[in-house]
Amino acid sequence: MRIVTVPLLVASLVAATAWADEPPTKEALARVTGPQFSPYAGRNFPTRVLWGDTHLHTSISVDAGTMNRVGQEDAFRFARGEEVTSTGGLRAKLSRPLDFLVIADHAEMYGLMPQLLSGDPEVLSTEAGKKWFGELTSGDNDRIFKTAMEIVASLSGDVPPINNKKAVRNAWQAYTTLADRYNEPGRFTALIGFEWTAIGGDNLHRNVVFRGDASVANRTLPYSQYDSKNPENLWKHLAAFEKETGAEVLAIPHNGNLSNGRMFTVETFDGKPLTKELATLRARFEPLIEATQIKGDGESHPFLSPNDEFAGYETWDRSNLTGTQLKKPEMLQWEYARSALKTGLQLERRLGVNPYKFGMVGSTDSHTSLTAVEEDNFFGKHSGVEPGPHRWEHVVIQAPDPKLSVMGWQQAASGYAAVWATENTREAVFDAMKRKETYATTGSRMTVRFFGGWDFAAQDTMTRQPASIGYAKGVPMGGDLRKAPAGKRPSFLLAAMKDPYSGNLDRIQVVKGWMDKAGKTQEKVYDVAWSDDRKPGADGKLPPVGNTVDVASATWTNSIGSPELIAVWQDPDFDAGESAFYYARVIEIPTPRWTAYEAKRYGITMPPEVPMTTQERAYTSPIWYSP
Repeated sequence: MRIVTVPLLVASLVAATAWADEPPTKEALARVTGPQFSPYAGRNFPTRVLWGDTHLHTSISVDAGTMNRVGQEDAFRFARGEEVTSTGGLRAKLSRPLDFLVIADHAEMYGLMPQLLSGDPEVLSTEAGKKWFGELTSGDNDRIFKTAMEIVASLSGDVPPINNKKAVRNAWQAYTTLADRYNEPGRFTALIGFEWTAIGGDNLHRNVVFRGDASVANRTLPYSQYDSKNPENLWKHLAAFEKETGAEVLAIPHNGNLSNGRMFTVETFDGKPLTKELATLRARFEPLIEATQIKGDGESHPFLSPNDEFAGYETWDRSNLTGTQLKKPEMLQWEYARSALKTGLQLERRLGVNPYKFGMVGSTDSHTSLTAVEEDNFFGKHSGVEPGPHRWEHVVIQAPDPKLSVMGWQQAASGYAAVWATENTREAVFDAMKRKETYATTGSRMTVRFFGGWDFAAQDTMTRQPASIGYAKGVPMGGDLRKAPAGKRPSFLLAAMKDPYSGNLDRIQVVKGWMDKAGKTQEKVYDVAWSDDRKPGADGKLPPVGNTVDVASATWTNSIGSPELIAVWQDPDFDAGESAFYYARVIEIPTPRWTAYEAKRYGITMPPEVPMTTQERAYTSPIWYSP
C-alpha cells in the first residue's frame, strides 16, 4: 500500500480546484486523506504514443490529380482503418488505423484537377481551363498524357495559369469542412493543413498545419509559391496570420536530402548571411522536420558520418528533386538532420538563436491518397507506381540525364510520425508537435521513450513505468537540460518496445553532437542497449545482430533480437562548457523489404542491386544542453 502525506494532497487539491479563497470541505478532505491504492492517480503526462502522417496528397493536388482519382474523403477513411479502392482498382486497407492525419495538398491552384475534370464553371471560365478540359476528356491517351505533363510543368511559372481565387476558396472550404467532419476527438484527429511548394529543382517545401478547426483555417487561403517562392516570406505570412487571428500554425520542412544544399544553410534564401530575426522566425514556426519519407531518408549520410555504419539508410543522393542538377559532396552537410542540428549549435553562438532546434517526425509524401508504407503493404509514391510486377523498374522521377532518374525499387517504404500527446485531439497533438515530443520512424510502429536529466540511475530501468520516472527526474525528447550541477554528467533513460507486427529490436543508440571550445562541431554514436549476448569488439563496435530473412518466401524469424530494451546511459565525454544535443536511434533486426514481398507476390526476380532486406528504425527528437 502506498501512503501519501496529507499536506501534499491538500495542496494538490487546492491547486487543482482553484479553492485558494476558501478551504476545502470536510467531504473533500475525507476523499484525499486516506490511503491511495492507485499508482496512476494524478498522472497527467502522455501515456500512449499516437501514430500519424503529416504529409499526404490526394487528387486535390495538381501533380497527384493528373493520375490519382482517390479524393480527400477516402484518404481520411483509409487512415481511420477503412477499406478503399486505389486509383488502379486495388483493394487497400491498413493493418491498423492511424490516430491522426494531415492531408497536405499542394497550395498551387488548390483543388484544380477534380474541379477541372467535373467541368466546374469557375474553372472552365478561364482560357486554360477550357483548353485542358477538352484535352483531358478527349479519350486520346497520348493527348491526355501530354496535357497532364503540361499542367504539372505550368506550376513552375510565376503566375498561375488559372488564377481563380473563388475556385480555390471553394476547394479549400470543402476540405476544411470535411476535416471537421472526420475529426473525432478521442478516436481520430484530422489536422487541417496544406503544402507550400517552392517549385523548382531544390526541395524547399513545407507542410503548414493549423491547430484549430475550419472556422480558423477559412480565415486564410493556402499560401503558395505564386505568393512567394521564398520560405522566409512564408514564415512572415504565418506570423501575420497568427497576429491577426490569434490562431496557431506551424510548418514542417520536407526531407532536405533533395534540396542540393539549400535546406539547412547558414544563409538566407537570397544568399545573404542569416539574421537573428529570420533565425527566430524559423525556430518559432518550424519546431519539427521530416526526417524520413518515400523520397529517401534524411537523418545522416555516410559521407558526413563515415564512422556510423547505419548512416547509409535508403539514401537518395544523386541529384536534386527534378534530376536537373548533379549532387556535389559539399552540398550534403546542408541537407541532413544530424548536420543541421550541429549547424544550429554554431548559429546559436553567433546569433543567440538556434534556427535548427527541431524535433523529428517521419511521414509519407504519398501522392496516392493512401498512407500505406508498411513493407508488405506499400502503395508507392504516386498512382503510376502502385503494386504490380513491373513497378520496381518503372521510373519514379524522370531526369534529363537517365543516370539521375529514380527507379521504382529506390522508393523507401517510409515513414510515420509518432507523437506523445495527452489525448487524441487536435489541440493535444499540435501542442506535442510544438514542444517536439515526437519521433520519426521508417514505417514500423515501435514504442520509444527518451528522457534526459542529471540523476537517472541503473535501478530506474527496473520498472514497467519508465515514463513515471522519466518525467519526475528529467525532461522528455524535445526538451532542454538545465545547467549542469557541479561535478555532474547528464544521464538518459531510454526504453523501446517492438512493433508487434515487425521485427525484434537490435539496439538502442544515442547520437551526440556538440560544439568544442574551438567552435567546431563533432559527433559520436554510442551503443547503449542491445539484444543477445554480443560484446563490442576491439574497435568498440558492436557485432551485427544477424539476419534471419528468407528472401524467397519474404519471411523472417524473431529468434534474434529483443522484444524490448531499456537502459540508463551517462555521457562519458561530457564537458559542461560545451553545447550539445542528444537523440536516440532505435534499430530493428533485418526484415524483408517491400521489394522482397513484391518479388514473392508476383514471382519475379530482380537484379542484384535491388535490396531485399531492411532494418527499420526510429529517430527521436533531441534533448539539448547549453552551458
